[in-house]
Amino acid sequence: MQTELLARYDAEMRRDPPLTGGLVAARVGGVVRLSGPYNCIVYSELSEADAPAQVAAEVAHLKATGGQLEWKVHGHDQPEDLPRILEAQGFEAEPMETLLVRAIDETLWQAPADPHLSIRTVATEADVEDFLKAVQAAFGHPFRYDPAQLLAGIRGGEVSVHVAYADGVPIAAGRLEMPAGRSFAGLYTGGVAPAQRGRGLYRALVQSRAREAAGRGYEYLITEALETSRPILQRLGFEPLTTVQGWVLDLEDGAA
Repeated sequence: MQTELLARYDAEMRRDPPLTGGLVAARVGGVVRLSGPYNCIVYSELSEADAPAQVAAEVAHLKATGGQLEWKVHGHDQPEDLPRILEAQGFEAEPMETLLVRAIDETLWQAPADPHLSIRTVATEADVEDFLKAVQAAFGHPFRYDPAQLLAGIRGGEVSVHVAYADGVPIAAGRLEMPAGRSFAGLYTGGVAPAQRGRGLYRALVQSRAREAAGRGYEYLITEALETSRPILQRLGFEPLTTVQGWVLDLEDGAA
């Protein structure tokens, strides 16, 4: 079952990726490249013979355009030494994550909610500001994407953002991506302010977003989890599909 689900994930989310927030997809050789607000190789189908040349071609493309490129390497991607090839071309590894999946059903949100906790969905620019404050508090750095693009995604129905409050102060948040025509809704940017951890906020935000995804007709939730959040998610019934690691190359203003 997991093998079939992984193949379905690759087909729906990587080989034919959903295009949200101004992204454009291009199939170049054996890779699928997203360009727009950020640049990312979301899928690669390479052999040992052609991988070095394909990676070099992507580096050359980035040198011509400038900016930053992230190459998402999944545990089942070939060739096995793709990370070594990326590193040789100057890409730097981000922390390893686990791609987790769970079928959406009501057992996911049956746990009782904290009566002192309020979770609201973002609808206005003021709500977005609360989300940004919660992200800053949780991660210690600003939200990495354009807030205007986030608000556009919310208004277009592609994204939903949930913010948790205590005494009116935003203390935790999570993002839900809902690509049209796909089986998978994605959980991202889930975090809790350090002083507020241990209260079940992370779990409550997962449950809140799961209810919304269920109401929109999605079959599965996916998320890329660090080791800090993976145990919580697995206790909620999420199962690992594969590993995923970002490899990032950052070139400023087209400089080599």
